[in-house]
Amino acid sequence: MKNVTDSFVSLGYWPFAGSFGFNTDILATNPINLTVVLGVLIFFGKGVLSDLLDNRKQRIFNTIRNSEELCGGAIEQLEKARIRLRKVEMEANEFRVNGYSEIEREKLNLINSTYKTLEQLENYKNETIHFEQQSAINEVRQQVFQQALEGALGTLNSCLNNELHLRTISANIGMFGTMKEIID
Repeated sequence: MKNVTDSFVSLGYWPFAGSFGFNTDILATNPINLTVVLGVLIFFGKGVLSDLLDNRKQRIFNTIRNSEELCGGAIEQLEKARIRLRKVEMEANEFRVNGYSEIEREKLNLINSTYKTLEQLENYKNETIHFEQQSAINEVRQQVFQQALEGALGTLNSCLNNELHLRTISANIGMFGTMKEIID
């Protein structure tokens, strides 16, 4: 121990007790202070520094692991989204093709339906015209028959006597009744 003390004493000038002053010998005081401070820091700070570095290392590993998990999840979601996009695109193309064919089919159905409706209207028109013609012909026939009958009756009335007149009227009434039954 004496050697250690002697080495410190011989390093510089030590003032006598009773006097106060600064040791200006930088070579003697600085290395000793630095050695003491570094020794204390290494001895007491080694555990703290090691714990801080371990905690930092663990946080970095956890961050990397979480990032890798998030990246894997994002890649998986991206693949699912791409698959869903392809499926939706195929459905859209199918709807578009089906829509065009459906439109064409509806157009043809509408055209065919319109032609059928026009044919039916034409048939109804022709039937109505034919019915009106027949009604007009029957009406004219009845008027002609009525006028002929009136003219014949007028001629008969002027030419016939009562007995012949009554027989002719009866015969004509019978004939008229028969014609009416045929017409109806």
